[in-house]
Amino acid sequence: MNRNTDYETFARDIYQELLAQDGLTVKVLHNQVIQGKAAKHQIDVFWEFDFAGVKHKVAIECKNYSNNVSIGKVRDFKSIIEDIGNTNGIIVTTKGFQSGAIEFAEHHEIQLIILREPLESDWKGKIRYLDTTIEVHDLSITNTFVKLDLVWFKENFPDIDPKSVNISFTGLNNEMYIVDELGNEITNFLELENNLREVFDSDDFTHFFPFSNGYMNTDDYGAIKIERIELTYETSKTRSKHIFDRQLFIKALVHDIKTGKKQFIKK
Repeated sequence: MNRNTDYETFARDIYQELLAQDGLTVKVLHNQVIQGKAAKHQIDVFWEFDFAGVKHKVAIECKNYSNNVSIGKVRDFKSIIEDIGNTNGIIVTTKGFQSGAIEFAEHHEIQLIILREPLESDWKGKIRYLDTTIEVHDLSITNTFVKLDLVWFKENFPDIDPKSVNISFTGLNNEMYIVDELGNEITNFLELENNLREVFDSDDFTHFFPFSNGYMNTDDYGAIKIERIELTYETSKTRSKHIFDRQLFIKALVHDIKTGKKQFIKK
């Protein structure tokens, strides 16, 4: 396809979307030959539909010009839609229209539209760039300490000095539970980590989780009573800035010359 044909299919696709936005399920056609009263006419973009027993027809002439469309082109198109009859005419172009063409089209109710991809100037008075800053606060555990209930330990293991033995707890943080004396789960290490105070004005913290009736299973001594769990952690901040260009998500500008209305069509 050449650039003019590309522009015609571009116009077809845009109007197909505009009709869909209005709730009309009409097939927009490209490069149609329409029989008029006196002759056949090649129409760049065309659609028709029946509403309340009345047939509505729309013909679009596409002008992929680098200069403004002249009154002569509008006059030629007027003759075509009059020969077809009962047809609404639209001329779309990438550049603009001469003043005489605008006056002539307005008098004969031909709609003039600038249709193209958006330019930098189209964003005047609109927000194109959105700046966002994302700050991520990260927390990592640097040390975990389980403080035993020494009174309970000495009562239950009178022959063992807790300072002279290695008491180990193994498992994933979501598997290592603190339970009550009946074995009912109170919490686990993952929940404790998620409940840490998130204070970010220092690099090193220790948080204490006391338990009045908490027990943990050990590898060598079964369930033993604990007094508290100490989690030492550090925090860090990561900040990133992102610029969101809305134009990347816009595929067309539709500018109605008569009303002055401008509409962005999203991709």
